[in-house]
Amino acid sequence: MFGYVAGLPAFLAYFATGLGSLAAFSILYSALTPQHELSLIRTGNATAVVAFLGAILGFSLPLASAAANSVSLVDFLIWAIVGAVFQAIAFAVACLTMKGLPQRITNGEMAGGLWSAGISVAVGMLNAACMTY
Repeated sequence: MFGYVAGLPAFLAYFATGLGSLAAFSILYSALTPQHELSLIRTGNATAVVAFLGAILGFSLPLASAAANSVSLVDFLIWAIVGAVFQAIAFAVACLTMKGLPQRITNGEMAGGLWSAGISVAVGMLNAACMTY
């Protein structure tokens, strides 16, 4: 009977580490971006929700790939950091390709939120695919 749950401790360790990484990413990303999505979300800015969810999904995809392919929790954390760095780069690219992106998100311009979210998810998908080794 215990054979069925033999992997439970590893699952719990990876799941807790993943949730912690996701929470840390969310807080850091919102603090580092000029528009501070968490503050905007609290005021009801739907564009900030779209942009922020794109970043969270863009980070979650490589995080899931890292969990599936990592050989240890340390390996998992290293790849989580890589995923977070590439999401920061994705935001920088989105800003370079759409003038005034942070202000557009702050102003509630949905085109800006969708652009930011789309770039984040696209980079996250590529990042996740590259983490399969």
